Formats: sequence, C-alpha cells, structure tokens
Amino acid sequence: MSSKPQKIGLITTISLVVGNMIGVGIFVLPAALASYGSISLLGWIFTSIGALILAKIFSNLSKIVVNKSGGSYAYTREAFGDFVGFLIAWGYWISCWVGNGAIAIAVVGALSFFFPILETNSLYQISIGLGLMWLFTWINTRGVKTSGKVQVVTTALKLLPLFFVIIVGIFFFKFENFPALNLTGESNMATFAAVATLTLYAFLGIECGTIPAENVDNPEVNIPKGTMIGAVLTALTYILGTIVLFGILPIDTLQSSAAPFAKAAQLIAGDFGGYFVAIGVIISGLGVMNGWILVTGQVPMATAKDGLFPRIFKKENKKGAPAIGLIIGSILSSIVLLMNFTEGLVEQFKIIVEITVFTALIPYFFTAAAYVLLLINDKFHVHSWIKTFVLGTLGMAFSIWAVYGSGRDTVFYGFMLLLIGIPFYLIMKWNQNKK
Repeated sequence: MSSKPQKIGLITTISLVVGNMIGVGIFVLPAALASYGSISLLGWIFTSIGALILAKIFSNLSKIVVNKSGGSYAYTREAFGDFVGFLIAWGYWISCWVGNGAIAIAVVGALSFFFPILETNSLYQISIGLGLMWLFTWINTRGVKTSGKVQVVTTALKLLPLFFVIIVGIFFFKFENFPALNLTGESNMATFAAVATLTLYAFLGIECGTIPAENVDNPEVNIPKGTMIGAVLTALTYILGTIVLFGILPIDTLQSSAAPFAKAAQLIAGDFGGYFVAIGVIISGLGVMNGWILVTGQVPMATAKDGLFPRIFKKENKKGAPAIGLIIGSILSSIVLLMNFTEGLVEQFKIIVEITVFTALIPYFFTAAAYVLLLINDKFHVHSWIKTFVLGTLGMAFSIWAVYGSGRDTVFYGFMLLLIGIPFYLIMKWNQNKK
C-alpha cells in the first residue's frame, strides 16, 4: 500500500487532456477531410464547440464531485447509482484497452517510415508493438507522477511539429490552393454531417483530466483549468492546422497524401521538415499510449474501490499505482494487438474498434445528464440553474449526435457489449450481499 498518494499539477493535467486527444490521427486526418472541401472546417468548428461544452460540464462536475477518481464513472454513479455507474465504467474500460491495442498498431505503422521492413515483417511488428506497450505499462507502475512527466514531455514534443507547420506555414499560404466549399456532389447538409462525424473522434479523451482526480494537486482548481485549457488548445491546433494545410498544399496533393503534415513540412524545410514531422507522429503515438494506459488502470481502480469491480483492481503498489490492474489491461491489449496481425481476424479487429467508439461516447451523454440531475437533486448552482440546465441539455444533444454519427452497426454491437457487462454486475452485487 502507498502511504501517501502521488500528486500531479496543472501542467501535467493539461498534458493528459491534450496528449490523450491528439494522437497519430490528426497527422493524416486533413487528407481525408480535403476530399469533402472547405466545409470540413465547419465540421471542425461544430465538433470543437460540442467538445468545449462537454469540457465545461466535466470541469463543473469536478467541483461538485470533489476528489473522486473515475471521471464519467464517478459522476454517473453519483447521479444515477451503482448500476448505471458500473455500465459506464465497464464500457469505458473495454474501450481503453482495445484502443491501446489499436494505438500500438498505429505507432508501429508510423515507425515503418524510418524502418520499411516493418511494413512486411509481422514478427517485427508484433515484437515492437508489444515491447512499447509493456514499456509504458512499466512506466505507469512507477506511479502517476512518473507517467505524468512522460506525458508532459511527449505532449510538448508532439505539438512542436504541428506548431511549426501552423506558424511557418502561414508564409507559404496560397489562397488559390484553398478547396471549394463542397467537393462531394452531395448536399451541404449531408456533407457537413459526414465531416462532423469524421472530426468527432479526434476529441475522444477530453475527460482524461478528471479520471485521476485523487492524484491531482488542488483538484477543484487544477482539473477544471486543465480540462478547459487542454480542450481549447486542442481545438485551435486542429482548426488552424487544417486551415494552413488547405492553403499550403494543392487539393489534389493533399487528397492523395498519406502524411499531409510531413508533406507540408517538407515543402517548408526540405527533407529535414518531413523527418521532423515523422518523428513527431511517432512521439505523438507514444504519448497517447502512455496516457491511455494510465487511464486503463485508473478507471477500474476507482470502480473497484466502490465494490463494483473485482478487488484485485484496487490493489496499489508502493508507488500508489494500480499495478495489477495495469497488467491485466495490457494483457488484454496485447491480445487485441495479436489479433490484428493474425490473418483472417483483421476484419473482426476493425469491428471491435468501431464498437468501442460507442462505449467511449455513451459516457459523455450520461455525464451531461448527471450534471443536470445533480443540479435538481442537490441544488448545485441553484442561482444559475437556467445556465446549468442549458449547458447540460446541449451536452446531451451533442452526445446523441455523436452516437448517431457513429453508425447503426456500431450502436447495435456497442449496446450488446454493454449488456454483456450486466452478469458481471450481478456477480459483484451477489458477492457484496454474501458478506
């Protein structure tokens, strides 16, 4: 047992939010958005506003449910009770360890830029993917402070190439490169819905500053500040980065590029610029892996402390880290990673990843609903109840949009995944009643 919990400050909290949202996807996403036209910027703005609404809800809830780890789980359980709280934790935990497997695959893909053999050699792919995952699992067993330091460094290093392209790229901006509003031939409304859905997933992780709440120094101040600063910084990076790329690269070049930021950096600073961004992609992947492994240990630990997950998940080592929970999560992530490199299972892997998107989005809806319910039940913010109610309603509406945009099959299978958790809940409750 740890005698005194390790604490992280504001900078680390911001890094956890930014680092867990900005992964390897943003380095390639503008190429996918370019095929829709400049209407994709409206998609970024729409999802940024929705994300900032959710960030504000998480910020406010961190002041109401004080010093309680678990993020969405803690807030949902406070408002709706054990059953809904368990389902949120169950789905979110699964989405974390499955997501970590996908992140490891993306990092190996980024490394193949420098080591082309990784594109064809499955043994090397698996070995490096597993090696990196277990390296960061070990780092996280050293305590939240050590993991936090890694997160600060990797977040700073991943932002450098993005800021380089955004700031220096202004001098290479050409308005004639900027794409037309809508290049799809579909209606503006249909195209807008498509790009808004595409940009939505880049904001998953906005809640991460609230998850290790018990380990945040002065949580009533640092969690709200860290969440809002992190959300704003991320939104600006996404929007400005896309605008600059639209102005630097001709539309046909942008649409066909597998690494648009690297292509733009190459245009700005030659091969050095391209390598600079390529290294940034790798560091970004490593940082997001570190941050999500931390979350994979924290959520079941908070749930286990309330008796809703097996007791093994709440055991802490001398550094105050949920070491066994981290190991269990990474074993499951390793299985996901191995599935992707097993012929015939690639399609199943893709389906599993899509399902976990749903289980990551559902907590946003229930967190927004919890915000309103806690206002009604406990009369928080009673003098500004209209503002609170409007904020919570907007958060719920945006979450419904997000779930709808994830697709019919994803919702169906994701809902089934949540239902599978119910027998585990009943077993936990039965064990509680036996004591």
